[in-house]
Amino acid sequence: MNNKLEAISNLFEDKEIRSIWDAEKEDYYFSVIDVISVLTESNDPSHYWRTLKSRMIKEGNETVTNCDTFKLKAKDGKMRNTDMLDTKGIFRLIESVPSQKAEPFKIWLANLGSERIDEVFDPEIAVNRAVNYYRNKGYTDEWIKRRLTGIVDRFKLTDVWKEGGITKPIEYALLTNEIYKGWSGMKASEYKAYKGLRKESLRDNMTDIEIALTNIGEIAARDIAREEHPQGLNENLHVAKRGGNVAKGARDLYEIETKKSAISNKNALSYKYIDEVKQIEDKVGVNNE
Repeated sequence: MNNKLEAISNLFEDKEIRSIWDAEKEDYYFSVIDVISVLTESNDPSHYWRTLKSRMIKEGNETVTNCDTFKLKAKDGKMRNTDMLDTKGIFRLIESVPSQKAEPFKIWLANLGSERIDEVFDPEIAVNRAVNYYRNKGYTDEWIKRRLTGIVDRFKLTDVWKEGGITKPIEYALLTNEIYKGWSGMKASEYKAYKGLRKESLRDNMTDIEIALTNIGEIAARDIAREEHPQGLNENLHVAKRGGNVAKGARDLYEIETKKSAISNKNALSYKYIDEVKQIEDKVGVNNE
């Protein structure tokens, strides 16, 4: 995707509207199917759009010809081609969809663009938007606090890794995996599979204690690296493993005191994958055997 385009999930009445912000045009593109879903509450918004689209083409409606197609993440976690319209196009689309929600949706649309531009001048607006997004998804304030703190700490860690000669995305991934394996026994892909995730964010589907242990591991790895100044991938991998081991000590103490595992297979998804059965080695219970 062009670096001037940013994929975003906005919420209207707690329903997700997948969208893309075009920084150059200072405008949004919205998923037509998502808009139709919230306006009509149809059980099959894709079929509704196909029927409406066919009718509009026959009528010579320019709204359809102005549709763009972008790849967006679908509910099954896969990137799929999605019909998109800019704000002007969505306003025109609403005129063709009878709905009691048309007016409140128009007001919501009108506010989005100005809010996005305002974020450039007042970054706190963006932070508030992120907090509200997580709240609307049902996350607790304590979880949100840990998640945002973890994001800041992650930047501090990657800055230290850069100083140690780490530059490639694959190297960052390997170092992160070393921290995960140190305290959880699983690398990121295995952890995601254990939670029933595919492309979704692992950290957005962690519990409070999982977030806390991840933060401890990364903070420990950062502070050790600051003290010892490791250079290159191999030296940094050793430090990352030690950071993970620090979090492992915290995990062990937590499990002794609470008598329950710090690792959960639960996720925050409102859907689940049912097209395949994954056979995953259960590494969670190893420490309790």
